[in-house]
Amino acid sequence: MPQITFRTIHSNYSRLSDKEKIIADYILENPQLIIHATISEIAEKLEIADATVFRFCKRIGFGGFQEMKIALAADLAKPSLPVYDEITEADDVHTVAAKVFRSNIQTLENTLTLLKPQAIKQAASLLLDAEHIYFFGTGGSAVVAMDAYHKFMRTGKDCFAFFDSHFQLMAASQMKSTDVAMIISHSGTNKDTCNILRTVEESGAQSIAITAFPKSTIAQLATTTLLTTSEETEYRSEALSSRIAQLSLIDALYVNIMIHNKEASKKALTQIRNAISKTRS
Repeated sequence: MPQITFRTIHSNYSRLSDKEKIIADYILENPQLIIHATISEIAEKLEIADATVFRFCKRIGFGGFQEMKIALAADLAKPSLPVYDEITEADDVHTVAAKVFRSNIQTLENTLTLLKPQAIKQAASLLLDAEHIYFFGTGGSAVVAMDAYHKFMRTGKDCFAFFDSHFQLMAASQMKSTDVAMIISHSGTNKDTCNILRTVEESGAQSIAITAFPKSTIAQLATTTLLTTSEETEYRSEALSSRIAQLSLIDALYVNIMIHNKEASKKALTQIRNAISKTRS
């Protein structure tokens, strides 16, 4: 199974129009035929307009049909990633645990294939240069934002995070051009999260988006975007299974900052360890 292209189509599938889903289904079922066809041949085969095929390619994050074909051909030339079995009611406790672990491993592998070196480099650079770092996320993403805050306190950087979306909006309005916001949202279209990012933009601050949808609002508005992948299953929503990828991207950024901000990080880490040691009997 192709890696990046198939995962990208699956991640965007629920947002496609009916005609775009016809194109998506055809690509998923006939990848070998696609790489040898023209856009007009695909359009004629599916009885849709050339422009619809082109818009589909743009919708899933490619510059056009040719770019999508090149990515698909590259994917077909790579070894397939293992596809793990769905969890069933007949599975025992250990089997369920094993399948969850394997699914998480696959999510990490798939996300790694989407990780663009320039994007992660830019994100790390923004964080290193930031005077203050703010972590934003609503609902389940607020938990991920708080985890990021918990990690980045150890870097020696001034960091902020709030569970309440109104507090987040207020904090965003007080940001400066020297600050950086990290915005976490699986869908990238949550209304509160989008309003927070727009407020960050108005403040002149830079931003890093972590989302699964390259054409989502926050992906388009942010200074740089890091993409995750995940799959919907009967017992785990797509948003839930994406958490492990979000946490890992944040962890990768945290370690990079710790390495490049070594002296300040060491001092902050020592202070935190000394403070925590007082809680132990």
